Amino acid sequence: MKIFRLFLLSTVISNSICAQVRLPRLISDNMVLQRETQLNLWGWATAGENITISFAGQQYETITPADGHWRVAIPPMEAGGPYDMKIDASNHLTIRNILIGDVWLCSGQSNMELSMIRLKDKYPAVIAAATNPNIRAFNVATRMNWQQPLEDLETGSWASADPESILQFSGVGYFFAKELYEKYHIPIGIIRAATGGSTAEAWLSDEALQQFPGIYNSLKLKDPKYLDSIRKADQQASDDWYGRLWWQDKGMQTTVKWFDSSYNPQDRKTMNIPGYWTDQGLKNIHGVVWFRKTIQVPATMAGQPARLFLGNMVDRDSVYLNGQLVGATQYQYPPRKYPIPAGMLKKGANTIVIRLINYSGNGGFYQDKPYQLFTATDTVDLKGPWQYQLGAATAPIPPAMTFYTQPLGLYNGMIAPLLPYAIKGVIWYQGEANSDRAAEYSQLFPALIKDWRIKWAAMHPMKNFPFLYVQLTSYMASYPQPTNSNWALLREAQSKTLSVPNTAMVVTTDIGEWNDIHPLNKEDVGKRLALAARKLAYNDSLVVSSGPLYKNMTIKGNKIILQFTNTGSGLLAKGGPLKHFAIAGADGKFRWAHAAIINNTVIVWHESISKPVAVRYAWADSPLNANLFNKEGLPASPFRTDDFNF
Repeated sequence: MKIFRLFLLSTVISNSICAQVRLPRLISDNMVLQRETQLNLWGWATAGENITISFAGQQYETITPADGHWRVAIPPMEAGGPYDMKIDASNHLTIRNILIGDVWLCSGQSNMELSMIRLKDKYPAVIAAATNPNIRAFNVATRMNWQQPLEDLETGSWASADPESILQFSGVGYFFAKELYEKYHIPIGIIRAATGGSTAEAWLSDEALQQFPGIYNSLKLKDPKYLDSIRKADQQASDDWYGRLWWQDKGMQTTVKWFDSSYNPQDRKTMNIPGYWTDQGLKNIHGVVWFRKTIQVPATMAGQPARLFLGNMVDRDSVYLNGQLVGATQYQYPPRKYPIPAGMLKKGANTIVIRLINYSGNGGFYQDKPYQLFTATDTVDLKGPWQYQLGAATAPIPPAMTFYTQPLGLYNGMIAPLLPYAIKGVIWYQGEANSDRAAEYSQLFPALIKDWRIKWAAMHPMKNFPFLYVQLTSYMASYPQPTNSNWALLREAQSKTLSVPNTAMVVTTDIGEWNDIHPLNKEDVGKRLALAARKLAYNDSLVVSSGPLYKNMTIKGNKIILQFTNTGSGLLAKGGPLKHFAIAGADGKFRWAHAAIINNTVIVWHESISKPVAVRYAWADSPLNANLFNKEGLPASPFRTDDFNF
């Protein structure tokens, strides 16, 4: 009898909960709603549920239809707030502190995902002064689905900017929002839906992907059984690899572990840090290598809190100071910045040990990064020779499926739930993951823009919202002579996308870092995106929002004359003579060229080429020294005048 009563009570409670109004994650405290357009409020309830919404002095009513999905349209509103919203049904909800302003979707891969917490050492003053209740952010957690578009997000909430919350804001997104707010004093909301390493096709809907049969027909993850089998197999392979590595690692299987401060290494070989071990005696080695360095700490540093900077490592590290673990990172890209608590450093000899696991590629330490131990008053340089020992050598880790690169998954999981929410436009930073397929990207990227515009227009009276995107920055080593470049080809594909209406491209080749795919200068990226928004989305016809873009060329004798659009108040060679122009004759062999600005054109020549046919500019993975700008300080986009395929 007791069991029956409990069952009956639970059934009543369950039915009551189902009848109550439930809201999507986006409709919540501190949200920013898009001004000057019809707004959607939506949610779920039992069929027949009467819902009354009170907002900004108006009331709106609806009855939940049979499918349990209700929606209310609210007429356009001017920027303002804060407002509260009350929703009355069988339950009562209040959403507080709502602003009306402009909402921008911030999407793409890791350079858009990268949070201000990764930039705290570069922008401490910006973070300290970040308090602004009119700038707000919502972070969409990475989530993938291949069976159907999802209706809601699992997590997420709106946060107003302050020195603590801003650490989780997209760096690019925050600087973009900050610049727009300071210009227009309109509340700005940014929704970050970005995932590191993601491909363009991962953000396309099922309908859009069908125009790419080579991609669409290879999509097997719609089958839940297949998806589950891949996940289990990949996890098992990874567990087995790391398990074997652990038991093979001599540094962990000895009585005195190699990280212990009492360990006395017998193998006294040294290796210079930074550098890669394949260049220093450990060719074609994957597995575990241990590094050890004893440093002398002055009395002024002893006992003080400190920070340990160890650049970037390939791939996973565990770092010990005097035998105590002080930090660990699971993959190569994050900078190693480990805090040392007060009391750990001692006067005199201190030992730092790094256990570095390399599972693919070249193991070791990035060049041109900080390697130092420092307090508020003293610094110990850690570059130079370190002792090393091979803990274990093994084959590379078995390749695994990277789910966030697979078509459809991120669209279904992270974009579809946002579609009912009105936006001003999109800022996009992606392309690195497609850099080996530039020709395909030239079709995928415009298709993505069209796809998203169609999907949002189906729910809102909006067409062709502004789509602003960042061209790939400079990355990887430079070459002494002109060469072909996948990154240059991808930039070209991005440039061609400017033919899509209501788009704008931001050039960033001057602010990259050759040794880091995640350059820290996100302020200029955000500011340049804001310039593009001012021109395209806010109709500021006077703003110069782009650097020079190649228009056409004329051949005169042994010289090629180049013309450009977006020259602003004039072309400029920043910091000296023009660099990074290459010229070729009919043989297609490019040579570094002389170049000069004359009458707002660029003249290019080489004394050994009497009949030139083509010019390339900044055509490289990392053209950091390319210096053609307009006088407004915006860099020219890389380009080529040829279509040579060699």
